Amino acid sequence: MSGQLHRTMKTFASSIIRGPKCTLLDKNKKLNELSKLGQTDEALKVFDKMPERDEFTWTTMITACANEGRLIEARQVFEEVTNKSAITWSSLICGYCKHGFEIEGFELFWQMQSEGHRPSQFTLGSVLRMCAMKGLLWRGEQIHGYAIKTCFDMNVFVMTGLIDMYSKCKRILEAEFIFEVMSYGKNHVTWTAMINGYSQNGDALRAIQCFSSMRAEGIEANQYTFPGVLSSCAALVDLRFGVQVHGCIVNGGFEANVFVQSSLIDMYSKCGDLCSAKQALVLMEVDHAVSWNSMILGCVRHGFPEEALSLFKKMYASDMEVDEFTYPSVLNSLAFMQDVKNGKCLHCLVVKAGYESYKLVSNALVDMYAKQGDLACAFSVFNSMVEKDVISWTSLVSGCAHNGSYEEALKLFCEMRMAEIKPDQIIIASVLSSCSELALLELGQQVHADFIKSGLEASLSVDNSLVTMYSNCGCLEDAKKVFNSMQMHNVISWTALIVAYAQNGKGKESLRFYDEMIASGIEPDFITFIGLLFACSHTGLVDDGKKYFASMKKDYGIRPSPDHYACMIDLLGRAGKIQEAEKLVNEMDIEPDATVWKALLAACRIHGNTDLAEKASTALFKLEPQDAVPYVMLSNIYSAAGKWENAAKLRRKMNLKGLNKEPGYSWIEINGVVHTFISEERSHSKSDEIYSKLDDVIALIKEAGYVPDLNFSLHDINEEGREQSLFYHSEKLAIAFGLLCVPKGVPIRIYKNLRVCGDCHNAMKFVSRVFDRYIILRDSNCFHHFKEGVCSCGDYW
Repeated sequence: MSGQLHRTMKTFASSIIRGPKCTLLDKNKKLNELSKLGQTDEALKVFDKMPERDEFTWTTMITACANEGRLIEARQVFEEVTNKSAITWSSLICGYCKHGFEIEGFELFWQMQSEGHRPSQFTLGSVLRMCAMKGLLWRGEQIHGYAIKTCFDMNVFVMTGLIDMYSKCKRILEAEFIFEVMSYGKNHVTWTAMINGYSQNGDALRAIQCFSSMRAEGIEANQYTFPGVLSSCAALVDLRFGVQVHGCIVNGGFEANVFVQSSLIDMYSKCGDLCSAKQALVLMEVDHAVSWNSMILGCVRHGFPEEALSLFKKMYASDMEVDEFTYPSVLNSLAFMQDVKNGKCLHCLVVKAGYESYKLVSNALVDMYAKQGDLACAFSVFNSMVEKDVISWTSLVSGCAHNGSYEEALKLFCEMRMAEIKPDQIIIASVLSSCSELALLELGQQVHADFIKSGLEASLSVDNSLVTMYSNCGCLEDAKKVFNSMQMHNVISWTALIVAYAQNGKGKESLRFYDEMIASGIEPDFITFIGLLFACSHTGLVDDGKKYFASMKKDYGIRPSPDHYACMIDLLGRAGKIQEAEKLVNEMDIEPDATVWKALLAACRIHGNTDLAEKASTALFKLEPQDAVPYVMLSNIYSAAGKWENAAKLRRKMNLKGLNKEPGYSWIEINGVVHTFISEERSHSKSDEIYSKLDDVIALIKEAGYVPDLNFSLHDINEEGREQSLFYHSEKLAIAFGLLCVPKGVPIRIYKNLRVCGDCHNAMKFVSRVFDRYIILRDSNCFHHFKEGVCSCGDYW
């Protein structure tokens, strides 16, 4: 009996001693479960009712609140702890770091040490992750210094965090150094951090090499490693290695991971293997917007806009999440297809879904409308944007340039610069193209200088635009300098140079550049042949022109277009081979368009063939009944032949149809201001000085031998009146103004919207010799460089 009593008393005493501990253990277990499930409110209720708490209790509650972003509550719990440990401090610090509160996080980090607690590897890891996330390089460097002082620089966990931090802060060399000095202990996380670092910093080749080294070391990759490697394969368009990585993914059992699958689809899409990309998409167990977005983008990039639109419709019909990354790709496909109707429908969908305010989507809308030629809608979307970036401006400026609104493009560019938005290479190329079309040399030079000062990397599109801009402004030497300075050339570069020399009266040099292009291994395109035929036409090289025309189809499989036929007809017409030109028109394997008939009509004008001119004009009247050009050209041919009655009859017919001749005008740019002149007009502020100067010029060049060519005065009036009308042509008014305002030694640059008349061409030669001036005249056809009484065209234009 006494023994039983003893055992009972022992059990009772034990229950008294162990009871509270068991209760605390159970409560802690419950608290931990609720915290892991994210049920923080329930966890707080349990916490508040706990009469006894230990370090685990406090740490669990602080961590639960911090992870949920409830940092004020986490701080309140932390302040209640009487005996704070390193773990308690780390829990709070990790919470602040996780949610990006760097000021508070670092204050706690330093305060922790001042109170005598040593941060653990997990504390340092949390702080480094925040530095990586927010790009806090100098803070990360402080932690690196602390790690070295406290011997954490041998800790794999901390070193991996440093690699990740430096990589995300764009300091890949530092990350690489840390990785290399780690003599042992590199795990799959360390290798993954280095691979992703290379990938994120644009060094795709090193990322692939690092992955290969990782495999050679026997370290297995995981779902976090493969996306970085696949991204690098996509960047290098290395399909072969990408397929090998796919094999590793299958062997490792990661093919069902949604992030890996999305990366596979992205890699195959960017490498142009859309069949494999689609197969990977079909095999996905769960449809994911990222994967579908990659597939749609791949279709757009590789010229399958219809397929991209079809995928979007399936995606939308399946109630999948369509996000701000989906719409831009689909809008790009509609821009490519010129699908105006569906473009408007998708815009409505964007508005309904609430994505119109997203910059990425708005930029795509501006780009789509601009490429479809609807500048009004493009401006409407652009003006409604609260925040605009360089892509917003680039889309609109490029759209204006593409649609021929060159002045608007330049105006927008100036507004962009005033808004302190730094331009990129794409917008620079568009602005230079606009300067080229408007022959604004001074502005083009300013943009060129601005591009050099900006420090932007060399761009093939910018270089090509510079070559074209300088050549279109008559600066052949500058165009050649840019060409020679280019690191690489493509067919556009060579074609720009070929056309430049052809337009500036150096056709033989154009043909030499063509030979150099072929020798460099670059094949010509259809525009190259237009440049070559133009060069032959303006140099009288009939046999060479025929050779190149035949070579197009025979050697390069390029079927001649109406533009090529027009060049050949122009070549034959200028050489006086009118019958051969007519024969070529009749034997064309495609229907002659207006360009062809206009070339034949121009040939008739040169050689005064009224019968063939009437035939060509009749065809043009049917093809383009509202175009005044054939009426004007035929009327001028009649006038030159002395058929005044026929010319008058044609003019009356024009009036009845309401057709107006495009007025001829010339312009000259001085100190950034464009001065425009129209024949016999006196609207210029200095018209009295200009006309007085012009009278002096005419008198001086007459003394030097200039004789007015009345064949170019197409008015049925007396001889004196016809001669007087020649004197006040727009290009002569422009040269008089140039002589007044352009300093001696500086070229006088004149531009005309129509072809320069023969009399003005002759007069310019005399002006260049009598006044010892270098005159550059660009008409609608080519450049004329007048120097010492000679023109670069050799009077063959």
